[in-house]
Amino acid sequence: MKVLIDTHVLLWWMRDDRRLTKRASEMIRNPENQIVISAVVSWEIAIKTSVGKIKPASIVVDVQDLIASQTFEALPITVEHTVRTGLLPLHHRDPFDRMLIAQAQIEGLAVISGDAAFDPYEVYRIW
Repeated sequence: MKVLIDTHVLLWWMRDDRRLTKRASEMIRNPENQIVISAVVSWEIAIKTSVGKIKPASIVVDVQDLIASQTFEALPITVEHTVRTGLLPLHHRDPFDRMLIAQAQIEGLAVISGDAAFDPYEVYRIW
């Protein structure tokens, strides 16, 4: 299965945080699954790090290293993704999550997220 990871999931994975569900952790560990990290995730981490919401600041570089060291696939943001984001109904206003939703819809990806705000958008959410 091809799976897109939400920002909090990636951070919890990196920190071995117990808030990450067993199911989510197993999905990420399973070598049969293709794990996808959107550029919007590193962008969100960079922004939240710069304003002090996420620490330490080195986590931005750690994300890049993690993608390179794991068999994770980086997903760039395309014009098609941005257009879809703008056309989504406003069930949810978080711009980072809206981009993940648009990418999941266009690329046919499931999403690992604890955020139920994804559910009205008809993406397959794993938690």
